Amino acid sequence: MNVHDSERVAGTLVSKGYTAVATMQEADLILFNTCSIRDKAAQKVFDRLANFKALQKQGKKFGVLGCVAQQEGEAIFKRAPHVSLVVGSASYARLPELIEQLESGEKKVTGLEAATDEAFETDYTRRDHPFRAFVTIIEGCDKHCAYCVVPFTRGKERSRASASVLTEIRHLVELGYTEVQLLGQNVNSYRDPSPAGLSFAELLVAAGAVPGIERVRYTTSHPRDFTPEIVRVMGENPVLCDHVHLPVQSGSNDVLRRMLRGYTREHYLGIVDGIRACARPLALTTDIIVGFPGETDDDFEQTAELMHRVRFSGAFIFKYSPRPNTEAGTWPDDISEEVKAQRFAILQQRQQEMQAEDNQAQVGTTMKVMVEAFHPKLAQWAGRSSSNRVVNFTPMAALDVLGQPGALRPGGYAQVRITKAGPNSFVGQQVN
Repeated sequence: MNVHDSERVAGTLVSKGYTAVATMQEADLILFNTCSIRDKAAQKVFDRLANFKALQKQGKKFGVLGCVAQQEGEAIFKRAPHVSLVVGSASYARLPELIEQLESGEKKVTGLEAATDEAFETDYTRRDHPFRAFVTIIEGCDKHCAYCVVPFTRGKERSRASASVLTEIRHLVELGYTEVQLLGQNVNSYRDPSPAGLSFAELLVAAGAVPGIERVRYTTSHPRDFTPEIVRVMGENPVLCDHVHLPVQSGSNDVLRRMLRGYTREHYLGIVDGIRACARPLALTTDIIVGFPGETDDDFEQTAELMHRVRFSGAFIFKYSPRPNTEAGTWPDDISEEVKAQRFAILQQRQQEMQAEDNQAQVGTTMKVMVEAFHPKLAQWAGRSSSNRVVNFTPMAALDVLGQPGALRPGGYAQVRITKAGPNSFVGQQVN
């Protein structure tokens, strides 16, 4: 989602006559797009700003965009005096106007408007990913989980009209894209504001029906809005990628209640049972937070047990850090860094062991892989399966690498028989 924000910003500026350059040394204006979902990410912003302060002497100007900009506001000017521009995500459309203010001589310029109730639209986007195109269908979040800063930096949920989404996807096909990824802070909370009134599941089907589209992905889902209809359409439509990312955050009902997640362990496991009953196998990945305030040893063991029961295909595990404006941010951060690190390491190791074991079951199967890059030293191509697994594979013939007719190319597809599996990737051989 942050990558796509950068594409939107770049597209807006290019449409107004600005030119993107390859290095900071060539630039007149340097923009830092930021994330504040965790404290570590926010601190990186100021570390990087400090590293490049010397460029100010060359007349270059600096801007901070995104969630840290929205969260910190004009305080950024005090912490990083060489910054001239602070712009939140709701003000990206105004960037050319704000930059003109800098060019006219203003020293400090801000764009910190609150997100509006109007549906988000992508007017100009520069596509940086050569194979996968991102399409935002919903912005903001209404869930207000106790630890999460997103509702304060991104505003309330605003969905795009389904016709606008589908028009963008058709345009992407014209540009040569065959895979799209639908984006939103809670993507399955999508509510079509137009008279068509499509549900999220219906939008998935409509996106997959656009001629020329071979894959549709989506990120990220919330358990409160994950319906059996979504599973049903994924089972019926092979163009919908067989991968669900569904953050659980904790396996303890006590912790989930304090997190204000709005569901129980039992509810989540019921969703998992529905996903496992899908007409075709779906890979399931998740997010988990360790060290949330008040998390006991028993709470932690319940999370570890849930992971063992579900056997996720992948898990992003994070150590809790307090965020400003959140409810949990006012509570004592009473789990030591040492305990957080221990719990993180335990879950990470167990998850890697389960992934290694479960991936072995894929040896001998055949996967359709989107080709992304060639590694000359290994004489292998690399790509991703529909379930978002990394696959490194040997082509059928050396001529395939040389650009002969029918050769593999980035953005194309190959059928690959899996010959070896590790915890994070597969190795295989291309087959007819």
